[in-house]
Amino acid sequence: MKKFDFVFWGTPEVASETLEILKQNGFLPSLIVTSPDKPKGRKLEIIPPPVKIWAEKNKIPYIQPEELPPSAFSTSPLLRGRLGGGLDTDLSIVVAYGKIIPENILNMPKIGSINVHYSLLPKYRGASPVESAILNGETETGVTIQKMVYKLDAGPILVQEKVEIYPEERVKELRARLTKLGADMLVKFLNDSPPDKGELKGVEQDESQATYSKKIKKEDGLINLEAELPSELYSKFRAYHVWPRIYFMKDGKRIIITDATLEDNEFVIKKIITEGSKETDYKESKKPAP
Repeated sequence: MKKFDFVFWGTPEVASETLEILKQNGFLPSLIVTSPDKPKGRKLEIIPPPVKIWAEKNKIPYIQPEELPPSAFSTSPLLRGRLGGGLDTDLSIVVAYGKIIPENILNMPKIGSINVHYSLLPKYRGASPVESAILNGETETGVTIQKMVYKLDAGPILVQEKVEIYPEERVKELRARLTKLGADMLVKFLNDSPPDKGELKGVEQDESQATYSKKIKKEDGLINLEAELPSELYSKFRAYHVWPRIYFMKDGKRIIITDATLEDNEFVIKKIITEGSKETDYKESKKPAP
């Protein structure tokens, strides 16, 4: 097993789950960079990101910079002596960090920076590759490990693997499979790749095949039961099942669909939550187009 120094960048659960698999295989970062704590919920309670919780549990030094000038790495007394205002490490590993990393910081590690992206690049660059694959009716997707460049998900491909998207699979289940696959690929990559400068050589992406996935907003969950095809509705349900969830308006209230299926080309709603109420069964359904 190769042993070398790396810095890990990440914020949500997909990143903390990746860290746990790295740990189980003998790889621990010397430093974690994650996003600041944020207010959540109606009470705006300040909540730390999952990666920060993981770092504290495993006693790994971490920083949470609002912005990313090189000086961000010398703001903590714990880190100042070692990092000296820069990023003195062999490698940076980025998994769903959530912020744009400046080019000079990407280039600071001795052998560069790599990213785990949950699509078959150059397809679905950007913020929502898993949701976008489901929304667009893809039957397969995958995980790409790329060498990072200062252009959105456009770096040379180092490793890539495909997986099938199951017909009724929802975003939570697909993301869990991709997270495990990506972490396993990362472990193999770290074991196989020596930490020598200049060793990160990959296959350049075909820019003519590039597509992009947008950042999902709450209003993206609004559906039109009459105007949209049953297959489109079901794809949205599967893709947005965790957040923002799909909903329609009735009598001025938001009706959230919590369970649904596609049966004989009919979008069948099983359970709903009416705004301000508890989950209940739903007695109506979207009929197929004539």
